[in-house]
Amino acid sequence: MKTLRRFLLTLALTFTWTGIAQALPTITVHKSPTCGCCEKYVDYLRDNGFKVKALDEQDMSAIKKQHGVDHVASCHTGLIDGYVVEGHVPVAAIRKMLKEKPAIIGISAPGMPMNSPGMGEMQKGTLTIYAIPKGNQEPYVFSVE
Repeated sequence: MKTLRRFLLTLALTFTWTGIAQALPTITVHKSPTCGCCEKYVDYLRDNGFKVKALDEQDMSAIKKQHGVDHVASCHTGLIDGYVVEGHVPVAAIRKMLKEKPAIIGISAPGMPMNSPGMGEMQKGTLTIYAIPKGNQEPYVFSVE
């Protein structure tokens, strides 16, 4: 009886953890092959439960233009569940976007802010993340992380 309970508990936990792992879609990160902060960001995403497909690119400008984020550019461009994640965006903002499913192209941490993931120690409440609207609208504040 004790063995059966252990087995059922193990089985239940396995399905629970599998469900959690499958809850986050894979993020494809287009990055420069020589950029150290891009590698740190990929590690950050993985450490926070995302499956990451990292692709080294020679022409990041073309990637940004293709996905409509060249006006809010950073060093790497992520694609997840139909959205663009431009630059060193914290996972909290990515999760918020995936949960709310806003009608936008994606979100961005333009430039390379020093207090962002992969760019030194994060300082909560100091990093502005911008929504990238469709059409010719200006980016607007999506969250402050």
